[in-house]
Amino acid sequence: QVHVVESGGGLVQAGGSLRLSCAASGSIRSIGTTDWYRQAPGKEREFVARIFSGGTTNYADSVSGRFTSSRDNAKNTVYLQMNSLKPEDTAVYYCRAEITTGSTTIRTTSTYWGQGTQVTVSS
Repeated sequence: QVHVVESGGGLVQAGGSLRLSCAASGSIRSIGTTDWYRQAPGKEREFVARIFSGGTTNYADSVSGRFTSSRDNAKNTVYLQMNSLKPEDTAVYYCRAEITTGSTTIRTTSTYWGQGTQVTVSS
């Protein structure tokens, strides 16, 4: 069984920083492409960042230059470093990870979502 858990959210003043973690546990062979999404109250969930298995990243225009995603494959963990936070960054942040499980001969890749972590930026 696979579990994906986000952590690192909290309350921070505008201009501050937070680092979110997305940790996968269970019978995992590897974590592939991982996306970060966020959902503010009354709004649809929106894409924030993507990190591919090799480390290449993509970002939404709204966070480009302020947010950085990285990964530690040995720890099955992906990070989202958020700097220069703004009140409009307030949302629940989710990660979505492509995770490969199974044996050497039979592998399955599925997409897993975490439960989300709240980020609140005060003005």
